[in-house]
Amino acid sequence: MDFKVIIPARYASTRLFAKPLLDLGGKPMVVRVAEQAQLSGAQEIWIATDHPDVLAAAKHYGFLATMTGVDHQSGTDRLAEVVEQQGWSDDTLIVNAQGDEPLIAPNFIANAAHQLAKSCADVATLAYPIHHAADFFNPSIVKVVCKENNDALYFSRAPIPYARDHFAAEFHTLPENMSAYRHIGLYAYRVGFLKAYAKLTPSPLEKIEMLEQLRVLWHGFRISVMLADHLPMPGVDTEEDARKMQEHFNKK
Repeated sequence: MDFKVIIPARYASTRLFAKPLLDLGGKPMVVRVAEQAQLSGAQEIWIATDHPDVLAAAKHYGFLATMTGVDHQSGTDRLAEVVEQQGWSDDTLIVNAQGDEPLIAPNFIANAAHQLAKSCADVATLAYPIHHAADFFNPSIVKVVCKENNDALYFSRAPIPYARDHFAAEFHTLPENMSAYRHIGLYAYRVGFLKAYAKLTPSPLEKIEMLEQLRVLWHGFRISVMLADHLPMPGVDTEEDARKMQEHFNKK
């Protein structure tokens, strides 16, 4: 099965300036992500950026790269521009690997592509069980609730599903009979869907939760969810995350 990986790399992050070029053991972070993607079995790996320095860094390390607009509101919007640029067929499989996750597991990328290929859904993504109440109530950890066929019903920063009777008594544990899942922010799409996505209007729920995947559900598209076999490694969002990641790569 062939699939391509696109890594959106926006230069001007609000919390960490020039984040794609963060030095991790002598290489830019976006290159570290691309190196992980190389291990997934992808046919092609592209870095999509809005800054010439990121473009130059990608090409210096031998990766395909392209310039995209500076006004994209999400990584998915940036991917939609890339597929139009390249003229790929509508059935081409694309995996969106986040540019700030230099430790992303290659099998996560491959599994997302395989999940989409075997389903009739429009999008595929991953999730992992939540075992601790602190994670369940953490708004930084996005939760997902699924249908019987593993299609997503809803994503939220709120604790869902909410065990009313159990939590009325105490908040320190999860009920034994409740399944809760954290969303892993990795997506696989078909090119045809990305073209359609570029024309979708943002949804009210998306604006409230600040979760772009809610635009997909709002407009009636399907998101198939596959359970991952392990917890994802942390990404880089803040200065403290950057420091820890640099320490990790310096030790290597």
